[in-house]
Amino acid sequence: MVEKKILSELYETIGKEKVEINKNFLVTYSYDSTGQKHLPDIIVFPHNEEDVKEILKIASKYMIPVTPRGAGVGYSGGAVPVKGGISLVFTKMNRIINIDKKNMLAVVEPGVITQNLHVECERAGLFYPPDPASLKTSTLGGNVSENAGGPRCFKYGVTSNYVLALEGYLISGEKVKFGTSTIKDVSGYDIKHLITGSEGTLIVITRIFLRLIPKPDKDILVKLNFNSLWSGSDFINKVIGANLSPSVLEFIDRTSIEAVYDYINIPLNKKLNSVVLIEFDGSVSEIEKRISKLRTMINNSDILSYEIAESSEEKEKLWSIRRNISPAIANIKPKKINEDIAVPIGEIPDTVRYISKLSEETGIKIIMFGHFGDGNIHTNLMIDPENREEVKKCEYLLDKIFKHVISVNGTISGEHGIGISKKAFLKYQYGETEIELFKRIKKVFDPHGLLNPGKIF
Repeated sequence: MVEKKILSELYETIGKEKVEINKNFLVTYSYDSTGQKHLPDIIVFPHNEEDVKEILKIASKYMIPVTPRGAGVGYSGGAVPVKGGISLVFTKMNRIINIDKKNMLAVVEPGVITQNLHVECERAGLFYPPDPASLKTSTLGGNVSENAGGPRCFKYGVTSNYVLALEGYLISGEKVKFGTSTIKDVSGYDIKHLITGSEGTLIVITRIFLRLIPKPDKDILVKLNFNSLWSGSDFINKVIGANLSPSVLEFIDRTSIEAVYDYINIPLNKKLNSVVLIEFDGSVSEIEKRISKLRTMINNSDILSYEIAESSEEKEKLWSIRRNISPAIANIKPKKINEDIAVPIGEIPDTVRYISKLSEETGIKIIMFGHFGDGNIHTNLMIDPENREEVKKCEYLLDKIFKHVISVNGTISGEHGIGISKKAFLKYQYGETEIELFKRIKKVFDPHGLLNPGKIF
């Protein structure tokens, strides 16, 4: 139950129309893509940074937990208000403030949809490379908070590679800015990169300064079909070794293919067991050279077939296969445990084999796809949460998979973050000393633990 004096103060300070306590709203903002739920006490929709400042001052005054939220498409529970309090929803702060062609940067509010920025940049002849699979719905504030990746990471890197500066507020309502509008900046600690990927636990971001690059002249997408799981994952390593400089290297396994082909009505070749998507971008002459080298590799490899997409329609058709995997596999079992492990690229084939053997051993279907070019293997354990035996096997599998990943110097999360889903496994990657340092950093920014509490630790 929300105290009347707190509601009155919010109404008077930012306006009643920006505050909701209706049960339907509370339920709507109680979960993210993990499916885990916890009702907030209040939903607040700030329209500008002044609103954010006043909301945080009130939260700090009354010791109310605050959970920042974008589109709620995260896979780690980062937007779930596990301690109740205020769900701070940024959908109204969605302005692209400036696309600066001269200085090649964009200034945006956190509620901007990722794809909307892509479109505006390309109209200006510029390019913002990060492209999470959820780009049509995910917000840039969420991308920064989770340090989102995407298919183009292999060539262009992740969100943090494009964050020049961040403005926002501490839980106390004090304004801060870290970074500047230059590519180089070594004045003081690199706090902007500490905040990027901090899952909304350190500050509330209100303005993001992003580096842009020139738009490539052309891009081509190639779909390669393989008759085995191993030949597809091995081919990715060969492409990397051949120095073809693709912008995208994506892998899809047999189970994903079956699900997505059925989902979007594509006939399935029974011999097809894995798919690799390769994108090249750059000048026309550069792409022609790379395609020529790729054709030579194809002729010397065990490939069922391949197709090259050049037009927007052809490329969109191929990309729809990759982007529809998540909704397609949701039909296989009532619940998918979506993990985003990452390993050094040389460890990809052996890790795929290891996980496949675990799947055979336990009888739990494990679906693998993702950004294999940078070692990011999306590992989906398909279970019925009402089946105790399957739940127990899932716990066993997660323990084995995470321990294997750490044994080959990988990470338990390549792009989704820890949130509430993986905090029990953080100790596999870090020792007590490192985790204690993380907690001390959190306390410097947020002494009373009010900002997105219950996450990471």
